[in-house]
Formats: sequence, structure tokens, C-alpha cells
Amino acid sequence: MDGRELKQYELWKEEVQRLRAENQHLRLELLACRPELYRADQKIDRLEQRLVRVEAENTILKQQVKDLTLASKQAVEKREDQQAAGVKPSVLRRRRKRPGRKKGHPAALRPLPDHIDAHQEVALPKDPDGRESCPRCNACLLELEDHERVVEDIIPAKVVVKCYHTRSGWCPCCRKRVESRAPEQPPAANIPHGQLGLNALATAMALRIAHRLLFRQVTRVFADLPELSVSPGAIARQVQRVADWFDGDYEKLMVELRCARHVHADETGWRTDGRNGQLWAVTDPTHTLYHVDRSRSGKVIVKLLGKAFGGTLVSDFYSAYSKMDCKKQKCLTHLLRELGDCAQKSPAFASGAFFIKSKRLIKQMLRLKGQWENLGDKRYLARVRRLETRLEELAAADYDEANARRIAKRMRKHRTELTAFLWDKDLDGTNNAAERAIHPAVVVRKISGGSRSKNGAEAWATLASLLRTANQQGKNLLDTIRSMLMAAWAAERPPAMPAGP
Repeated sequence: MDGRELKQYELWKEEVQRLRAENQHLRLELLACRPELYRADQKIDRLEQRLVRVEAENTILKQQVKDLTLASKQAVEKREDQQAAGVKPSVLRRRRKRPGRKKGHPAALRPLPDHIDAHQEVALPKDPDGRESCPRCNACLLELEDHERVVEDIIPAKVVVKCYHTRSGWCPCCRKRVESRAPEQPPAANIPHGQLGLNALATAMALRIAHRLLFRQVTRVFADLPELSVSPGAIARQVQRVADWFDGDYEKLMVELRCARHVHADETGWRTDGRNGQLWAVTDPTHTLYHVDRSRSGKVIVKLLGKAFGGTLVSDFYSAYSKMDCKKQKCLTHLLRELGDCAQKSPAFASGAFFIKSKRLIKQMLRLKGQWENLGDKRYLARVRRLETRLEELAAADYDEANARRIAKRMRKHRTELTAFLWDKDLDGTNNAAERAIHPAVVVRKISGGSRSKNGAEAWATLASLLRTANQQGKNLLDTIRSMLMAAWAAERPPAMPAGP
């Protein structure tokens, strides 16, 4: 073997040794990787099984989301249908307080009458010997005692027909015929039947206006109790006739409200002869005024309160009330309700800082007003200023959510009108007074559907205003109507409203 072959042999030998060493290294590395490979295979199997489970759960959750979305949409549509039909949505049943007084307190009973009109002796049965005995077994009674059982009852109604014999004569100065008339006699009407008297008119007005009975129901009450025959059309005509007599008093009631320090106003729908309109209500603690109008614009409230109104107008955020150039207080309850409605519709708004801070601030404002007496003027006014500062900062901030931007803009616009009640002890921060005043009208609207004519709507507004005012002043409705009717008949002009309490 020559040198060249020997050199080639050495190279091959080195290559074989290197390959053997590399092979040995790879075998050792393979032995070390086999456990890792096994664990990796096991992990892959577990992940594949988990992926199958996750995909199955995802399918189930997608179906649940779809079902809940559909149910939520149906609930919203149902709530909208109920609101359109005037039906309030159901609320969660809460644990109610047990009615009645607590155990150990004296019972709340009707007071005994201040007088007794008649006394009647009621004797026990007697046996043949004249001794008082038991009506069941005829045994002689012992330990006899006397009792007084007071019973209050009403006398059945009865129709009293009275004929007034009057005299008349021609007045050459007034150029008309003058006829005598008794104080309780209604003005004469040339009709071929008897007129309704003072008590019948007062009862009809109370049943129709105050107790919200339909005209046919009023006629049934008259037919069942005093057996007085009268048609629904006659009752409707008498309502308009009485309202005409009270027209001057309605104007005086409007003047009283124009002079009030604080008034609450609200409006609702009212149909007249099948056409949509509005019923406006303006109230203070002792007066209430209703007005039916085709318009819902600001000129109506200006007409009711006048351009020179100097008191404070409490209302919701409807833009028509901005036409009044006076001090205003916006209803915080309406603002809280709108915050809650937006939170239900928008989860992003509900979870945002604006909703949480606004709700807390409004509740603190309402709560602080009730602590004025306990805190004293100095501490109270300091807290009011802090709340006003927080309100300004909350309204001036920038927000990404659309509802937050809209309500913040409203707060900036009405900032002074949201806190006016905090500076006046007699001013309320809510419009609950107007809501309570307009609620009877809403009940009437649900029962009768509105008015059949413009005259009927105006008559209802006039009488409802006067009767609610009398109720606010603690007056008896029938006595009030009778006295006003007699005053109108005596003066032949609209009567004066009785003085306040």
C-alpha cells in the first residue's frame, strides 16, 4: 500500500470513528427525548379532548345567547305593547309589611257619633209567666244587664217634587220680564218636564266628576236609589250648564295660581270628539287647574300662568316649559327614571362612571333637603355648594357613551334648575304633586276615553278643577257645590269660590 492509499485509509478511518461517535450521541439523545415525546403525545391527546368539549360548550352557549336575545327582544316588544296599551309591566314581588297596627297597639276604630237621633227599646222574649227567657230553650235568664248598641244608618233616598209658584212682570227700564225665584230654585228653563233641583245637580256633579262615573252609571244610581228617571244626555247637558255657571270661578282659580309662590305642571293626552289633544294640570297645595287644549306647545302654559308669573315652576324636562320666563325647578325623579331606563337598554352606560355618580348625586341631593333642620343653615348650605360643584364637574366632563353625553348636556343646560329646591325650604325637588293631580284625569280618560265634544271637555276641566280644589281645602263636595250653585243663581252670574281653609 503506497502512501496515497495509506492517507486515504486514514481519512476513512477518521470518518468512520466520527460517524460512530455521532451515531452514539444521537442514540443517547433519542433515548432522552422519548419520555418528552411521550408526554407531548399525552398532552396533545388531552388538548384535543378539551377542544372537543370546548366546542360542544361553545355551541350550547351560542344557542343560549340566541335564546336569551330572542327572549329579551320579545320582552321589550311586550313591554312596549303594554305601555302602548296603557298596561304597566309586572314588577318583582317584594316582601310586604303586614297590614294593620303592631301587636299591642290600640285598635283604630271609627269614632262614636256625637249625637243620637232616636232611642228604641228592644226587649227579651218572655215565658208565659212574664219572665225573660232564652229564645232557644225557653230557660229563665239570670244576671240580667242593660246595653247600648249604637247603629249608624242612612235614610233611603226619596224624590221630592216641589212646584214653585212664581210671579213675573215686565220691567220697562231693563226691557225684559223679571220673575221671582226661591234661593234653592234653579233658573227657569222652558222645558216640558221637571228640572233637576239643587241636591240632584250637586249629586250628579259629584258622581260624574269626583267619583268618575259614566253618564249611564249616574242615571242608574238615580234610578236605583231615589228612583229618579233621567237620561244620560240630560246629565251631560246639566254638566255643561253647571260649568257655565262656574266659569267666573274658574277664572279666579287661574288668578290664584298665577299668584302662587310654587306651582307644579304636567300634561297628558286627552281625546276630544275622536281627535288627539292635551290635558294640562297646574297645581299648588290648595288649588288645581285643569285645561284641555289641542296644542302641547309652550304657549299653553304661558296662557295659564301668564307672562308675569313670578313664582317657581316645577316640571319635567319637556321643552314647552322653557317658554316661561320665571324661576324653574326640574323634576329629579324624571331624571332618575331616565338614568334607569338608559341603564337597562345599554350595559355600557350602566357600567360607566357617569351613571353611578349621577344616580348617587341625585339621591344625595334629595336626602340632604330633608336634613336642613338637623344640620342648621351653615352646615346645610356648605353641603349644598359642594353638591353643586360636583354637579358642574359631572356635567362638564367628556364621555364616550351616547346616553352619557346626552344626559350630561341636559345637566349643563338645566344646572341651576336642578338645585333650586335646595335653596328654598318650601320647594320640592320632584314633580310628584302634578303627577298626583293628573292621575284622576288619567283614570277618567281610561274609563270614558276622553270627551265627546269641545264643550264637554271644557265643562269637565272646569268642574274637575273646582272640585279638586275644594277637596284640597278640606271642604265637603256636596255642600260646596250646593253653596256655589245657590250663589250663582242668586246673583245670576258665576259664583265666587269659597274662601280657603
